[in-house]
Amino acid sequence: GNQKATHSENSQGKKCQHAEEAIFYMSCRAAYLTVLKSSLENIKSKEQLSLVLQQAGRNPSQKTINKYWTSQTTSLNFDDFCAILKKEKPATKNELLEAFGKIDTDKAGYILHDELYKILTTRGDKMTWEEVSTITKQADFNCRGKLDYNKFCELYLSTREQCCQAARDRLEVDPRLRQQQFGNQTENSSEGITLPGSKPSPRIPRKADHKLAKGDSRTPSRPSSAQSSKASTSTTVTVGASSSSRSTKLIIEPDTMKEWQCAQSKGCFYLEEDGEIISHKYRLHIPQRSAVCITIKPLNIPQAEGKSCHWLSVDTALFILKENETQENLQLVSFTELQNKEVFGWRGELGSGVYWLLPFTTGCRLRKLKTQITGEAKLVWRDEDGELALTKEFQAALLEVFETIDLDGNGLLSLEEYNFFELRTSGEKCDQEAWAVCKENFEMKKNELTREGFMDLNLMEANDRDGDPWDLWVTLLSLGYNKALEMTEACPFVIDICAERCKPRIKAIALEAGGSQLSRAVCRSVVNKGEAKVLDGSENIIIYTYKSGSRITCVIENKSENKVIIHVNNEQSKNCLNNRGLTVFAVEVAPKSMMVSQHVMPLNQQEEWIYSCVHSLV
Repeated sequence: GNQKATHSENSQGKKCQHAEEAIFYMSCRAAYLTVLKSSLENIKSKEQLSLVLQQAGRNPSQKTINKYWTSQTTSLNFDDFCAILKKEKPATKNELLEAFGKIDTDKAGYILHDELYKILTTRGDKMTWEEVSTITKQADFNCRGKLDYNKFCELYLSTREQCCQAARDRLEVDPRLRQQQFGNQTENSSEGITLPGSKPSPRIPRKADHKLAKGDSRTPSRPSSAQSSKASTSTTVTVGASSSSRSTKLIIEPDTMKEWQCAQSKGCFYLEEDGEIISHKYRLHIPQRSAVCITIKPLNIPQAEGKSCHWLSVDTALFILKENETQENLQLVSFTELQNKEVFGWRGELGSGVYWLLPFTTGCRLRKLKTQITGEAKLVWRDEDGELALTKEFQAALLEVFETIDLDGNGLLSLEEYNFFELRTSGEKCDQEAWAVCKENFEMKKNELTREGFMDLNLMEANDRDGDPWDLWVTLLSLGYNKALEMTEACPFVIDICAERCKPRIKAIALEAGGSQLSRAVCRSVVNKGEAKVLDGSENIIIYTYKSGSRITCVIENKSENKVIIHVNNEQSKNCLNNRGLTVFAVEVAPKSMMVSQHVMPLNQQEEWIYSCVHSLV
């Protein structure tokens, strides 16, 4: 009887342990997929590690982050993340109260706000004045200049649990997230494009889910590559040194175009925190049928000596779509596949009507960098009279910003142009009434803001904060600048349109991600122009590969009734970089749909590069 009881207890203990492990790994996945798009995708920075740990209910110090992200660390995968969570337990209420008790030596249960500001802004992981203010302004645990840290701890713990539960709930209700094990989404990947007559994907239980439920093991964070492949195909493209920039010569201004009428607009690609790229979108009006030349290239802004334009190496392209009865039904006309150095262009004939121009960049070169910034640039200073002034470095950056947001290049900012700037930096628009106030306080010409007026506007913002550059940095960071005042996460560009028989008109209409329209256009262009290969042993899976100038794009089409998982291996490629930042990954393609597998470019254009990729059905 005792043996049976002991055996039963051991069995129950193992079941509890398995259940706890299952819950732990579910919580890990829930937190991971709140920040990253797949459990295959790696953590690529200290900031990302900190964020994903916070989503798991941890509040890591910089010392903790540095322990796991050393100078040799380039990335951490899902396995590493789970291991960290096992070591770093969430803080308990007693631990929090003990920490506050060291400050509250009188054991009164309160801490004066002045004392809190002093400690939190000068010790340990120093917080900013604004960050501390967000704590002291909460009425739930503040009263008469004091913080009730018992109430604060209670609210902190309940909020932490609510966040973790929200992540678990999101994982539970979304079968796509719950089953997702592979890198089918990337920083700048195109959405899966459903083909006509597609059917919803049937729910197929995976062995991985079964294992997780039993608590036996969990899904590996990377797909197995060799043995599990059912069918595969390989593609190799060798490109000579520098040939990509002269591959298809585009003569921008031949003699025959001297009398053509032209229009121009600037714009910018901006890199979001999650790696998504947004840009201006345009409407082009062609009054009558005409021969047309359309080009796009990175905007070359004059720089101070010794300073370079980081964005000039970023690839650019334009997709030209014809507007029909509805904006949802845009028809791909063509794209800028001709190249002359950094200029990409298209020449052809367009009928009268309205067209959409959708700027595009692969994300191979416009991506999050891990450069170490030694010091923070100074934005403002005080003169002998104590008056605030903008530093020369900040003024130079503001002039760059002005050149970028002055879309029509007339040296002035219209309300429309200024509002694109406002939407990017603050998420809000400036109305006519606010614009009238600007007119009263800052220099304008023809109801448009001058460069001088724009500089004064930023100086006023510094004065409003009594020299605190916080808001100024928020603006600069949202525009792609780092703390050294280098524009590393944005790429300004310029579009030129010339027409033989009429005056073209171009107008920026939005600043947003490309969305399904751009994804569809990219896929369709590759299918139309690229080389098609049927996956050996699976006639319903087709791999399209297209080389355009200095980039190679690969699209996977799934004609079957079921979703498929395709393993992608680039290990034999040389001198290449892709938009995913992974040499080996996998993508999940929905039934009756197509999607971009990857964009690839040379790491060094002055050397030969070899694209060698194997696609395998898992």
